[in-house]
Amino acid sequence: MESIPIREITIQGIAKQAGVGKPTIYRWWDTKCSLVMDAFLASAAPQIPFPKTDSVVDALKEQLRLVIKLLRGPSGRIVAQMIGEGQSAPDILKKFRERFFTQLLAPARTIIERGKKSGEIDKNIDMDLAIDLLYGPIYYRLLVGHQPLNDAFARNLPERVVAILKTVQPG
Repeated sequence: MESIPIREITIQGIAKQAGVGKPTIYRWWDTKCSLVMDAFLASAAPQIPFPKTDSVVDALKEQLRLVIKLLRGPSGRIVAQMIGEGQSAPDILKKFRERFFTQLLAPARTIIERGKKSGEIDKNIDMDLAIDLLYGPIYYRLLVGHQPLNDAFARNLPERVVAILKTVQPG
């Protein structure tokens, strides 16, 4: 199914399809992007859980593969559109960071902390740097499009990033 670009979606169209009036939609969502974000998160979040494993490294690798798999399809186009919309409307980008990244990053932070305590991850690594190392390359490829989010990337990125996170840095 081809997704409709966010710019072409209207609250009136959503209300009509849902069989309600526009005020009902606005009672729950202040903008169409907020509605799209909530719909996206409701469908995407269950697809990118951290697996329940004893190994933090294995959980990180598998979750990264799931994120790549999710973002290489229609979900990736939705994310790219939301980020694109946010370039001219900073409030949209702020909401996107608050909603999407909070749901994605809060569990990642917990897993990384667990890995630091168990010794699977360098205990001195900066948390924000670790998050950027894990997810930054995915979003770079998604938004810049210089290389695909393909199977080779899904195999190689998790291995390489986890190796970096495990490396004990001097100092």
